[in-house]
Amino acid sequence: MTVFGSLGVSWDKLQWLAAALSVGLGFGLQEIFGNFVSGLIILFERPVRIGDTVTIGTFSGTVSKIRIRATTITDFDRKEVIIPNKAFVTERLINWSLSDTTTRVVIRLGVAYGSDLDKVKEVLLKAAKEASQRSCTSQRQTSSSPPSGQARWITSCVYTVRELRDRSYTVDELNRSIDRLCRENNINIAFNQLEVHLP
Repeated sequence: MTVFGSLGVSWDKLQWLAAALSVGLGFGLQEIFGNFVSGLIILFERPVRIGDTVTIGTFSGTVSKIRIRATTITDFDRKEVIIPNKAFVTERLINWSLSDTTTRVVIRLGVAYGSDLDKVKEVLLKAAKEASQRSCTSQRQTSSSPPSGQARWITSCVYTVRELRDRSYTVDELNRSIDRLCRENNINIAFNQLEVHLP
């Protein structure tokens, strides 16, 4: 106290300084404690495991390390990102491989009016058969009339992919097969059209 007095710091000012430091330290410890508790929840409840592919917020990647304070996720560009464990408990979390690695792929194909919709269905189903064994057979196929103002039919086909790591490869393979089969069967793929009327 004598030292602070000689420096011109009064006890009242020192009290305010101590209070401010206590509040700041309290908030810091609160975050640390929150991450610690969240780490225990992750370790015991196991909503994520090492090797799982997850999406948290707008970030996706594979869990590579789980520690008490934070979890390390490796994204698809091989960057390691350290995320506080609290985020896994308080934010929206998608675990793509928690209990099943099978995912759905929906491919929508726009075809011109006058197209043979039965032939379109055959093409979509044949594309699934031509795709590698990583792709399962289609679950269902539906055709619907186009939204108002669009001169095309929208045909959707739902496929399943057994392994999440094969999803991008399978989608690319399906798209290539559908494009080739449409050209072979003279099916015109329709695109959005813009009409400009000049006075």
